[in-house]
Amino acid sequence: MASSLIGGLVANDYDAACITACDIDTVKLEMLADRFGISTSADSHAAAREANVVILAVKPQVMQQVCEHLAGVDNGFDCLYISIAAGIREQEINRWLGGNRAVVRCMPNTPALIRLGATGMFANSRVSNEQKQLAEDILTAVGIALWVDQESELDAVTAISGSGPAYFFYFIELLQQAGTKLGLKKNTARLLALQTALGAASMAQNGDVVELRKQVTSKKGTTEQAISSFQHSDLASVINRATKAANDRSKELGEEFSQQI
Repeated sequence: MASSLIGGLVANDYDAACITACDIDTVKLEMLADRFGISTSADSHAAAREANVVILAVKPQVMQQVCEHLAGVDNGFDCLYISIAAGIREQEINRWLGGNRAVVRCMPNTPALIRLGATGMFANSRVSNEQKQLAEDILTAVGIALWVDQESELDAVTAISGSGPAYFFYFIELLQQAGTKLGLKKNTARLLALQTALGAASMAQNGDVVELRKQVTSKKGTTEQAISSFQHSDLASVINRATKAANDRSKELGEEFSQQI
């Protein structure tokens, strides 16, 4: 995800010389420097001293260690910390950093890798309007970025967009399987399902999905029969239960990380 953000920023004409990547893996740093022309450092403490934004793109299991290492950094100004780690709450990040820090916690998703991501963001009370805009500019380099008013809403963001790509992958997978059962060759079913998903998503960007569905659904036609079958199987309840399960699990993970620290 860090590579995606760097790539998005550079592609959006952000000065690569103003970006410094830090990692204990020097091979990864060399690859990032060669690919994007950015600066790199194995000393995150020194790099953070020169930064006005620090993006915490690390695994949840090492977040405490990284934050506590940065706690003593004195930038001489109010640095913004952006966390993309799932499950680690703003309160814990803030405390590990020494307290009274401007922290934005966000939940991106995997399409950010191709700059089609959807990210939910929450800012604590220390984040200024200028910092909020800066965080938004960074995250929109890889897709759309939307603010939520309460940190708890990030659990719902996780259930809809964070986990959401897998739902669509699963539906495409099932549509492909259905095509082969109806007699299509495997690759034909695959290409038809993929292109249909791409086309439908593209049309939905510029229209109301309910109206678009109605336009395709002719009375007594083939689509009406399929939609009727979905409704008879109560697909809406299936989706509601699935997203609630994801939402609840996101809350549980937050509690688990809080108890482990």
